[in-house]
Amino acid sequence: MKKKIIIFSVVVVALAVAGFFFFGSSNNSNGNMLPKVKVVHGTIVDKALAVGTIEPENEISIKSKVSGVVKKIYAEPGAYVKEGEPLIELKPDPAPLELADAKRQAQLAEVEVESLNKEKVRQESLIQKKLISEKDYENFQRQYDEAVLRLKMEKEKLALLESGKVNIGDMQIESIVKAPISGYVLSKAVEVGDPVTPLTSYQEGTVLMRMASMERLLFKGTVDEIDVGKLKEGMETEIKVGALPNDTIRGTLRKISLKAEKKENATVFPIEIAIPKSDNATLRAGYSANANIIIQKKVNVLMIPERVVTFRNDSAFVKTALAAGKNEDRMIKTGLSDAINIEVQKGLKEGDEVFEKPVKKVE
Repeated sequence: MKKKIIIFSVVVVALAVAGFFFFGSSNNSNGNMLPKVKVVHGTIVDKALAVGTIEPENEISIKSKVSGVVKKIYAEPGAYVKEGEPLIELKPDPAPLELADAKRQAQLAEVEVESLNKEKVRQESLIQKKLISEKDYENFQRQYDEAVLRLKMEKEKLALLESGKVNIGDMQIESIVKAPISGYVLSKAVEVGDPVTPLTSYQEGTVLMRMASMERLLFKGTVDEIDVGKLKEGMETEIKVGALPNDTIRGTLRKISLKAEKKENATVFPIEIAIPKSDNATLRAGYSANANIIIQKKVNVLMIPERVVTFRNDSAFVKTALAAGKNEDRMIKTGLSDAINIEVQKGLKEGDEVFEKPVKKVE
């Protein structure tokens, strides 16, 4: 029985020793069994990300020059209208007191002109007989002209209140609001029956619609303050629109704001990118989009994944594979990086193999 126990113990010890050497050598070999990547030629692009929307370069607000209520709407959002075509018709809706006052003022002005017409005949007779001075006659003539002008203004005001239409010189003011440009109706701010205040020198007036040509579009967005120092007007950009995942729109950086904004606890700078007209993609105002602004681009350069590079004391090192299963730490000179790949300027050549860094175990 003792002999069996001794033999069993010897076997156990032998197996333990064998396992130690086997796993020990296996671990040592794992140092040389790390994944490797090859040095290759490729393109590296350093770019800054901007987040924003597609907007028309010129968007205008449609307003009325007369007051009233909306009687008819001729164009709905999305419709294309030509310059001069009707958009909205208004029905005059003056207050009773306002209309009565306008009629009374027009009558008073008419009475005054009739009275001055009679006086004008007498004044002309007196000036012919040289019974009054030229200055007195000129003063009367000025008074007469002012009265005629007041009568005209009061009649125009009354016509606007009653019919919503009037001609002032070469300008026609009417209750039908027409398109000032050729373009698309982007939005509508009123419905039939809504009251409308006119655009005057002392009030902004009711916004009826918004229109834009859509021929010239802009990407309006923001970039982080970390990247703005690298940007210059004229840089090329690539725009990805969320609604058009298969299309890439190219543009040119047109404007970089001189003043930062605070957005979600981050400091950002507004930018604008000009988008040329394209027949391939239909862009709509308000599309969300991301723009990659190309800061620097290098084509056909040696590169490796940046994750395999170790940076120490302003120097860069990689573990390169040698013949006969050997390896060495080699110092290299790096260049442009896009945060994924990095340019190798010295120290490696195409086809060289570089070890990945060992994965750190979490204890």
